[in-house]
Amino acid sequence: MTAVPLPPAHLLTVAEYATLGEDETGRSELMEGNLVMSPSPSPDHNMAALRIALQLMPQLPQDLEVITDVDVDLELAPPDQPGFSRRPDVIVVRRTARPRVRAEGGLIRASEILVVTEIVSPGSRRTDNVVKRAEYADAGIPHYWIVDLQEPASLLACHLTEKFGYLDSEVVGGTFTSTAPFAVNLDLNDLR
Repeated sequence: MTAVPLPPAHLLTVAEYATLGEDETGRSELMEGNLVMSPSPSPDHNMAALRIALQLMPQLPQDLEVITDVDVDLELAPPDQPGFSRRPDVIVVRRTARPRVRAEGGLIRASEILVVTEIVSPGSRRTDNVVKRAEYADAGIPHYWIVDLQEPASLLACHLTEKFGYLDSEVVGGTFTSTAPFAVNLDLNDLR
């Protein structure tokens, strides 16, 4: 029998959430101070995230790096208020982000992210396409890629505008090619 942790007695700040650790929270995210539990990803989901990361790594400029499955402070609330933290499948960040976390503690910040990628799961379609889309736009993350593994695998690239949140490009299958925020080609057929 697996022990189930008790929920916190109060709404959490991002700093409080960051100190909990996975043993206490399982796989969770923080929404307005509330722990939201989610099941572990499927093997196909994890493999797709790894393959995206492996394809991105040699294509990134020297000042950027790719990180998978890490908690992110969306910076949507003051530090002393109930906060928001998501755990995207893949992020592209400035290389200064990890050393800052090592030195200061805390989480990767939304302001350090250039691209956030979510891989749609059967139970996350609305969350990825509506809820996280709005949160990532509010957090000011310039690019949001939504990957759907249903045959044929596809990618919807969204880029942040000043007035309207994310603007969508066309859904792409086969090979995703872009020049913003850096030159990239992703073989979507390799994700399954």
